[in-house]
Formats: sequence, structure tokens, C-alpha cells
Amino acid sequence: MNPAIAATGGSIIRALHGKRRPTSIDLGLGEPTLMPNVAYFERATAWVAEHGCRYSTNIGDADLRAAIAAHYGYPELDHADNVCITTGSQEAVYVALRTLLDPARDEVLVAEPAFPVYAKIAQVEGIPCRRLALDPRGAGAFDANRILEAMSDRTRMIVIGSPSNPTGRVIGRAATERIAAALLARGGPPVYVLHDEIYRELVYTDDVGEFGKVYPYTIAVNSLSKSNALTGLRLGWLIAPRDVMPHLVKFHGWATSCASTFGQRVAHEIFAAGDLSGARPWYAAQRDGALAFARNAGLEHIVPEGAFYLCVRVGATDTLAFAERLIEERDVVAIPGHIFSPILAGWLRTSFVSPLDDVREGLERIAAFAAETLPAFSEQPQRMPLS
Repeated sequence: MNPAIAATGGSIIRALHGKRRPTSIDLGLGEPTLMPNVAYFERATAWVAEHGCRYSTNIGDADLRAAIAAHYGYPELDHADNVCITTGSQEAVYVALRTLLDPARDEVLVAEPAFPVYAKIAQVEGIPCRRLALDPRGAGAFDANRILEAMSDRTRMIVIGSPSNPTGRVIGRAATERIAAALLARGGPPVYVLHDEIYRELVYTDDVGEFGKVYPYTIAVNSLSKSNALTGLRLGWLIAPRDVMPHLVKFHGWATSCASTFGQRVAHEIFAAGDLSGARPWYAAQRDGALAFARNAGLEHIVPEGAFYLCVRVGATDTLAFAERLIEERDVVAIPGHIFSPILAGWLRTSFVSPLDDVREGLERIAAFAAETLPAFSEQPQRMPLS
């Protein structure tokens, strides 16, 4: 057994999701409930019927890569050669961390609260990981000065997920420009910014910072999973500077050979139709409803500027035990906030992708359960499993 794997905990999100019952109100897993547009699958199937479903090149279909580069139009990253098609965005994250960082020399800085996968990959690969907890409730959710101050001489990559999973907070243009300017003035080897943009198409604010627009050493990661309700398609991509792309593609090729040819054809049809933000109005309405329900239930919450999550405070010291009993006794699935950062101890991450009646009922049950049981959950120290 690889000791690094043995020492790395499994996913608490998946473990709690596995406890749900057919009757459960599921506010847990970050998965869209909208049905995908089957027309794209039909066109991809017709293409496969004519051309077959053979390997693509390691880097991915050239036309799809060109469409992705053109869609985002990031200066210095706007050519097909800047894009590699991956098996979902999570593989893109893994390839970037594994390829660009030397565990013996470098470290990665992760701005949290954040999806646990960044720190998990670093742990498995032996990459030193500096985790910076930023308060998601105020203006400092992506405090540029604190991020820059947290760097060390070994920092060679900063990971920023915006819109954020779990809080839905979005980094603004001024913060991205401040970080980019400071990194460019730093001198020495470049410090890459891995910008996880998986919720990029689901934003509810006009002040959205995109590192690809202002910083040439950006590694932008995205997929069709959230924007187009295609989590099972496992089709993602990374956008990166041309000088490192051959190395990224080499490792990607060894890891998965290439992404699904059929998935790439589906993606080609989606980009050809320009259909990546069509669901945003629906999610915006869901967000408005969830915020109203949280206010009516008396739950302290963090107003999301993107994604489809609502973090609510329940005050329990042992939030994992609270979440486990919430499933058992109130039939509601929600995710303990501390697995995204210790700063969210006492909070739950809920999602608002379910029907609004379920979202309302779930939040009301959470509020009632917290009011009834809070003393019992405040007597024990918070369990902090690696998730």
C-alpha cells in the first residue's frame, strides 16, 4: 500500500451522500438536477455513426480546442495550442499540480474555503501545501493582500476557486489585477495561478475577476459538468501557457491517454451553439428562493455571488455529527463546512439545485434541528477528518 494513499482520507461529501434514503431531501452533493439538452447527444451520435469512436490525439480534438480558446479569449492563452481536453476538470487540476510543481522544491498555496481536492492531491503527491483561511462573510473573501502575504519563497502555484465551492463567493476584478501585478513584479521563476472556473457560467454579480484576462501564467480549469448538467460526461479542459503545455499533455497522456471522443463531440456541439450560460436565469431564481427561505428560517448565511451553494450557520461544534444525525433524524443531506476550511466549523454547505419546495423544507428542518439539539453538539470538540 502506498502510505500517502493510506494516510489520505476519503470524501466525506460522498460518504454522507451515500447515507441518503429515497425519501431524503438532498441538499448535499454538488450536482445539477436539470436535464441536459439531448440534441447535442443526438448530433454527436450521428457523427460517431459516420466517423467511428476512435482515440483522439492526447491533447484533444483541434476544432474543440480552438472553440474553447475562442470562447474565453484570454490574451496570450487564446489559441488551440493553449488548451488540453481532460477527463473532467478534476483531472485537469491533478495534471496541473503534478506536472508544474516539484515536491522537493515547491509548494502550493490554496485560498480557502475551497473544494478539498486541491489539498488532497497535494497530500497524495507529497507537495507541501499552505492553506490560507479567508473569512467568506465580508469583503475579505478573496483578500488580495492576505493571499500575497501568505506566499513563501517556495510558492510556485496559487489555487483560487471562483466562484467558490462551498461559499459561492466570487473574486472581483480589482483583486485579480492586484495579485497579477504583484506576481509579475516579483521576479524569478513564474508563480502559476490555477483558477478553477468550474462555476464560471453561473454568476450573479457583474464584478467577476478572471485571471486569464490579466495574468499570462494562468492555468484555467473548467468543464461542462456544472454549466450544462453533464457531470457524468467527464469532459473538461485546462488552458495554459504554450511553453508548459507539452509537459501537461505528456502527463495527461500517461494518466488517461485522451478524453472521451464521444464526449468531445458533445462538447463541440455545445460550443458551436454557444450554449454554456443558458441555465443561469434558472439558477438565479433558485438562489433568490433559497436566500428568502434561509432568512425566513432565521439561519445566518453567506450570500452566494455564484455557483449553487448556500452556506448556513448551525453553531454546532461537531458539525460532522450534526450532519450525520440530520440525515438519520430529519432526513436531510447537507455537508459540514469544516471540510472546506476550519473557518467554516459550525456551518453547513447546502445546495439549491433541488425543487424549491424541497430547498425550503430542507432549510426549515435544519433550522429546527439546530434549535432543538444545539447544546448536545456544542459539548464535543469538532472532528476534523481529511475529506
